[in-house]
Amino acid sequence: MSTDPILDPALVETPEPFVVVPRQLSALDQKILQHFPGLVVRKDLTNGLKQNAVVPTYVLEYLLGQHCATDDNEVIKAGLESVQKILAKHYVHRNQAQLVKSTIKEKGRHKVIDKLTVELNDKGGFYEAVFTNLGIKKVPVSDDFVRRFPKLLVGGIWCIADVTYEVPEDPKASPWQIDTLKPIQVAGINYEQFLAARAQFTTEEWMDVLMQSMGFNPEMFGRRAKLLTLMRLIPYCERNYNLIELGPKGTGKSHIYAEFSPHGMLISGSEVTAPKLFVSNASGKIGLVGFWDCVCFDEFAGKDKKVDKALVDIMKNYMANRTFSRGIEQLTAEASMVFMGNTKKSVAYMLKHSHFFEPLPDKYIDSAFLDRIHAYNPGWEVAPVRNELFTDGYGFVVDYIAEVLKHLRTEDFTGAYKKHFEITSEVSTRDQTGFEKTLSGLMKILFPDGNATPQEIEELLAFAMEGRRRVREHILRIDDTFKRHDFIYKPLGDGAAVTVLTPEEIQYPTFSGPRIQQAAEGEAVTEAHQDMGAADEMAPPQPRAEAPDMPQPGHVVIPENTRGWSYGRLFSKHLRGANKITISDPYVRMFHQAKNLMELLQVIHDLVEEGDEVAVHLITQSDPTTCVKQEENLNQIVATFTGSKVEFSWEYDHSPNFHARNIVTDTGWKITIDRGLDFFQKYESGAFSLEQAMQEARLTRGAEITYLRV
Repeated sequence: MSTDPILDPALVETPEPFVVVPRQLSALDQKILQHFPGLVVRKDLTNGLKQNAVVPTYVLEYLLGQHCATDDNEVIKAGLESVQKILAKHYVHRNQAQLVKSTIKEKGRHKVIDKLTVELNDKGGFYEAVFTNLGIKKVPVSDDFVRRFPKLLVGGIWCIADVTYEVPEDPKASPWQIDTLKPIQVAGINYEQFLAARAQFTTEEWMDVLMQSMGFNPEMFGRRAKLLTLMRLIPYCERNYNLIELGPKGTGKSHIYAEFSPHGMLISGSEVTAPKLFVSNASGKIGLVGFWDCVCFDEFAGKDKKVDKALVDIMKNYMANRTFSRGIEQLTAEASMVFMGNTKKSVAYMLKHSHFFEPLPDKYIDSAFLDRIHAYNPGWEVAPVRNELFTDGYGFVVDYIAEVLKHLRTEDFTGAYKKHFEITSEVSTRDQTGFEKTLSGLMKILFPDGNATPQEIEELLAFAMEGRRRVREHILRIDDTFKRHDFIYKPLGDGAAVTVLTPEEIQYPTFSGPRIQQAAEGEAVTEAHQDMGAADEMAPPQPRAEAPDMPQPGHVVIPENTRGWSYGRLFSKHLRGANKITISDPYVRMFHQAKNLMELLQVIHDLVEEGDEVAVHLITQSDPTTCVKQEENLNQIVATFTGSKVEFSWEYDHSPNFHARNIVTDTGWKITIDRGLDFFQKYESGAFSLEQAMQEARLTRGAEITYLRV
């Protein structure tokens, strides 16, 4: 991509250079660079530059895409210097606004990077701009600029503007003038080339490309976690899509809507008014929904928020019909709506005592309003943002993928499943619209050419139905006039019907609705895109009436991205009373895997009666290239338990066919675990980390456990 001539990289002073750390390209990075030349950038460069410039990601990557879209470290280094110079000279920091204004006055003109908002001067009949960081107002703007870039009128856009200064003869006139103005965004995309390049990637590779483009390291996310993250992109590519995501603080809920695309607007949920959002009856000005593809209400939750009931009513009509009125005139718009907020209660608590919409202001806990929401993204399944989740790999310049998503708004995949599946349960029109629009959005994101296999479509269909079911189930807790029904699909022709349940319904059946416990006999039960099986007596920590005290044979599926699981709850019954326990797991190699073993041994230690002892023997394998301290860690565990109620020992099995992961006791139990003990996701450690102190607070990676009598 060529350097934009509007930018002058010459500087009086050079900023401190950003250190470029050379890195080995992964196979995926090489493939991205091969098929999308000039349209990708190393994501760690963005993170490094953001420390010094508080601008949206798409602004930085617009500049990086012009100078650093390569794998050549020398070119990247030179390009970074250019970008730093451009930012140092042209980006306006608020605390340096007076210095920049002085520069413009002394030089007569100067290019600035700032966010501009334009308003119509009703009396004068002309447009005036406000520079957010520079702090100058009532700057005349050419009608031509407003016609070409109408988003200047609603919320403003980041621009590169050539500002001039000249003292006017009329003291009421502004000395500031805008000579040239250019929004920071790519000029356009070649969609056919995009589809051809997409076809060169497998589904897994493409998911990882998108994750890296969003700034995340895909290796740190399971498949379901990737889908939950990619779901946040649907409002950009699906018209009039309504999404809600409530979850704990610090999970990066609003990041995608604040900085990922120049076509999205992030506003505080408590700051919006009907004229600002829809239309001003006084001036006739169309609000945000008329100009933006996605409007996200941040901090939407909170009982203390003041809410205009009239606004709620207008939103209900718009979310259902895409229309709003100005007097007797009906207007339409295509903006999607996203509602983001924080939860303070656990999932189990909300299931037992209230509902998942409980954190919202009371006026929004309206069944008619909530029924317009197409999907509920479970924010509690998303890991808190931490440094290791970010990628240093290559991803799309976000403005490029933002333009692709905007183009995809013209496509329609709502009926993509009908060639292979049918909905066999009675569902409402809004339920069907909800999961079909979610499916359509995911298809656009993952399979923009529509070439998905029946298995891939089934995965997305079940995931989409889960998102809508979560909305429906919790509306039923608010309004019992709504009809209760299941979400069931069936392959065309032969095939078993599949009832879609949410993970929390399976994890906490005691707290879920009655229909959950009465699933039709013979139907498969699925959680999102995974075959989860039926939860048995080993379901995690909800109260269960008359739970058996004696261990029983059985099978447990631990869903991905759930909390509430621990070694104690999963293994205590079957390990109690054993005198000898053998653990076979070839992957007790890394530090965190040794720590998992240590935590299991602590559980076993607590099961042993005072005065008794149990011998625990580990059989594992080693990888000399990656397991530098494996023996040291295991021997330290041996020393730690010496003299305690647990006698721990270990050995290597060097057999190439050693793959078993199980726990065998001398009391006749064999517990097979497909992931071994390593089914927790990485978590934030520290003295005050709840995840470190309690396994139940950690997110899972997903596993299956079988309890056998031998």
